[in-house]
Amino acid sequence: MVRSSALKRANLHLRKHRKWPLSPYKAKWHQTLDQQQAKQNVKQSLTTPPTKQQQQIPKQPHILSSLLHSFSIYNCEPPPEAYHFVIKTLAENSQFCDISSVLDHIEKRENFETPEFIFIDLIKTYADAHRFQDSVNLFYKIPKFRCVPSVYSLNALLSVLCRNKEWVKMVPQILLKSQLMNIRIEESSFRILISTLCRINRVGFAIEILNCMINDGFCVDGKTCSWILSSVCEQRDLSSDELLGFVQEMKKLGFCFGMVDYTNVIRSLVKKEKVFDALGILNQMKSDGIKPDIVCYTMVLNGVIVQEDYVKAEELFDELLVLGLVPDVYTYNVYINGLCKQNNVEAGIKMIACMEELGSKPDVITYNTLLQALCKVRELNRLRELVKEMKWKGIVLNLQTYSIMIDGLASKGDIIEACGLLEEALNKGLCTQSSMFDETICGLCQRGLVRKALELLKQMADKDVSPGARVWEALLLSSVSKLDFVNTSFIRLVDQILNTPCKMEG
Repeated sequence: MVRSSALKRANLHLRKHRKWPLSPYKAKWHQTLDQQQAKQNVKQSLTTPPTKQQQQIPKQPHILSSLLHSFSIYNCEPPPEAYHFVIKTLAENSQFCDISSVLDHIEKRENFETPEFIFIDLIKTYADAHRFQDSVNLFYKIPKFRCVPSVYSLNALLSVLCRNKEWVKMVPQILLKSQLMNIRIEESSFRILISTLCRINRVGFAIEILNCMINDGFCVDGKTCSWILSSVCEQRDLSSDELLGFVQEMKKLGFCFGMVDYTNVIRSLVKKEKVFDALGILNQMKSDGIKPDIVCYTMVLNGVIVQEDYVKAEELFDELLVLGLVPDVYTYNVYINGLCKQNNVEAGIKMIACMEELGSKPDVITYNTLLQALCKVRELNRLRELVKEMKWKGIVLNLQTYSIMIDGLASKGDIIEACGLLEEALNKGLCTQSSMFDETICGLCQRGLVRKALELLKQMADKDVSPGARVWEALLLSSVSKLDFVNTSFIRLVDQILNTPCKMEG
């Protein structure tokens, strides 16, 4: 009994003095549940037409009125994420005018601090729809939404403006405005500006911004340096000494050159015909512990062969093999070209077998190089054998192949065979320049085969190929002493060609 009375006194004390800290209907979990249900109602309302009550609300989008109505049913306020959902839905349907109404409602009717990510997404969305002015205006208005803009929204705007040639001109104005908005530019902003300047070929300004970064104590990453170096290498008016000087300055900054960076420098030096400077960069790579790849060796090898330093070319080819590099078809083409320039065509032909043994199949460029060399030394029988080999291996003859063979045969006097190749090229639609016809037609006319020349000329007209001046001269001179039938055919053909739209030469 004592125990029972003590329990009653304890319960009485609890009933008098206890206080519930919160109503269960106002707990945070319940509020979250209400917001989720309200948001679900908004999604469902998108598939149903607006009610009469929603239609009576002036200048308010259906989805916004549905949002407000759904949250009012659950006696809760819509969070920023709900408005973000509304904005994304309107953007997907290209209802940009309605987005302005939603933003106006957030600015004037709501009191929450709008998260910055909403504006970042919308800036990008506007830009994707080519509404760059809306992106700029939204960036300026961010503080009105009780949001403190940061470098993230600035970078979002810079990124979209820098993609457009017209709007990139607004970048200086945006940067000045960002200072008034107390936004501090960071390394990420500099990277966006530098990449843009490199892309639009304003390398000088990119270097100035790089210097500003260094002077302001910012860290310069390797990717930014690679952008600038790549753009500097593409400058045609930059001398090799200036390029090498810039390379040394980059190294002083602590920039560690990678394979791509060295490749860009070598390519630029080879184009400027500074082969020995490129060779020095190749050696510098090895000194820095970077093994040059086959692309680097191929570029330097090609430059050395252009300079006709064949001894050095042999040394480079042997060196890349010693390093364990496997030559690709481009490397072999360069090396075979060097052999052909030395009139060592048979050695070049033997290299084809070496290529195939190492799994590198010769292409049409490989054979065209050899065919050109054979024409030079007038080895037409060997040329015919190589052409058969090409066809047997399934290598398609291109315009250059036919041009080489036709010129070689015509110069040797084999006009009939050259004429047959010319007709074959015409049927394949490869002949578009009259220069391929000049030697053959002139040769036919010199041998009195005017009728054959006229037939070839008619095929040219049928393929919309315009004959050159040499062709007309040869036909006119040869037709003077011929039969009236030939003259009549010639006049008719001239009339057909002049009254048929032909392709311009070249």
